Amino acid sequence: MEEQQYKHILVPIDGSKEAELAFKKAVAVAARNDGAELHLLHVVDTRAFQNISSFDTAMVEQVTETAKQTLDKYVDEAKKAGINNVDYSIEYGSPKVVIANDVPDELHTDLIMIGATGLSAVERLLIGSVTEYVTRTAVCDVLVVRTGLDNK
Repeated sequence: MEEQQYKHILVPIDGSKEAELAFKKAVAVAARNDGAELHLLHVVDTRAFQNISSFDTAMVEQVTETAKQTLDKYVDEAKKAGINNVDYSIEYGSPKVVIANDVPDELHTDLIMIGATGLSAVERLLIGSVTEYVTRTAVCDVLVVRTGLDNK
């Protein structure tokens, strides 16, 4: 039987502990899938800024800058772990759609590794988690990461 090979792994990064676990596991998976490409993605949810009367570009720039610092750190970490094929992008829009459809289409992603979100049942009911949406509508395989490298 031929072993499943993942070539283009996408990891959404939002600064959460869950996303960090997904990143660490993705590095391990990329290392096992020789020459796999690891793409980190941060989506700035532009809807969050719509309530601000004057669409505050300074605020968006600050959020983007913070994301860049986090992503740069992760890229370094991946390279130290021997993953040469690693990059990131920062997109703007609805995280659900960008993560599940837009970026995977563009990058020919074959695996999305996403952290389980820390939403309560009520929050999930009201807003629906990004993770839940991605697992339901993504164009490729999705692995929801709930545990660390020791699977705990």
